[in-house]
Amino acid sequence: MAEAQNSPTSGYAPAGGPPPVGSTTAGSIAVAAESTVATRMSAPPSFDVADFPVPHGREEEWRFTPLERLRGLHDGTAVATGNGVKVEVQAPEGVTVETVGRDDARLGRAGVPADRVAAQAYSAFEKASVVTVPKETVLTEPIRIAVHGEGATAFGHQVIELGAFAEAVVVIDHTGDAVLAANVDYLLGDGAKLTVVSVQDWDDKAVHVAQHNALVGRDASFKSVVVTFGGDLVRLHPRVQYTGPGGEAELFGLYFTDRGQHQEHRLLVDHNVPHCKSNVVYKGALQGDDAHAVWIGDVLIEAKAEGTDTYEMNRNLVLTDGARVDSVPNLEIETGEIVGAGHASATGRFDDEQLFYLMARGIPEIDARRLVVRGFFAELVQQIGVPDIEERLIAKIEEELEAAVA
Repeated sequence: MAEAQNSPTSGYAPAGGPPPVGSTTAGSIAVAAESTVATRMSAPPSFDVADFPVPHGREEEWRFTPLERLRGLHDGTAVATGNGVKVEVQAPEGVTVETVGRDDARLGRAGVPADRVAAQAYSAFEKASVVTVPKETVLTEPIRIAVHGEGATAFGHQVIELGAFAEAVVVIDHTGDAVLAANVDYLLGDGAKLTVVSVQDWDDKAVHVAQHNALVGRDASFKSVVVTFGGDLVRLHPRVQYTGPGGEAELFGLYFTDRGQHQEHRLLVDHNVPHCKSNVVYKGALQGDDAHAVWIGDVLIEAKAEGTDTYEMNRNLVLTDGARVDSVPNLEIETGEIVGAGHASATGRFDDEQLFYLMARGIPEIDARRLVVRGFFAELVQQIGVPDIEERLIAKIEEELEAAVA
């Protein structure tokens, strides 16, 4: 495996005021803006921070977020200091890893910032990290991107681009301590297949707010697996759009929210072209006082998106008293000519019948609870497809359960 290492601030440079945007990038932004819409639950997307008022917590898109814990990312008072985070990329031979300026045409193509923090991140970064898989290249090893916080505030931008009929798996691993606002773009050419595993395993004090934009080509397949464990506050906003018929998107998520943590996942799948599919499955477990998980699932089927087939589901397992879940699925349909559309959301405690069944067969209660939680997450862990990451996450789940027992 060939290894390419970006500089410590590559894609996550400190802010010094946004450099001027070149005409090439401005053109690509215009294309993205035309294909990005707001839902009834959100403000119109924009690259300009001034288009978003400072949130006060009463807005629909901010009402679940504890603004005082964002460390100034939402109101412009956050200032990048030091290196912020260090980024290292390990890529198989044939993959191009670049550090580019703000005038690169690929920046902003996948989507437009949908809230003030995403717009602030876009206006503040100086360099972006771009990973490119050439057309018709099929990778047998994953691309690994390690993002390690070094205790400072940073703003960043990353782009993962697959050419036509390319296939790749990308693992983005977040560790350490940082206050990070970022945009991550996924560009899929026609017939491409991309699996992205984004792991949030931050230290206890970290704050991570990011928008993930996927632009899915004709007959292309995009699978996202978001795994969130660490951090004081994590707020992620995955968004999907299509450029041609036949596109498919699968969005999976797994989160384990511990005492005092706030973990928020807000999704939008915009079915903006005909005959595309999407499937969303997020599952979370919560334990401890003031553990708070938020899941917002928005699916928009535009009038021109005939033949759409979509479903979204969120399941939450509350392990102890004192934890809170807010789960809100939203489905907007502007045409009746669809294959299917639906959503489901459920939050509950342990199934007493499952525990009784296991304990009646001689399994101690602690072990029985552990088995139930592992079974609850099993289908999502299997979606990762990277053995060492799967083993690590299973071990992390066990670690969290041990803490609950203690």
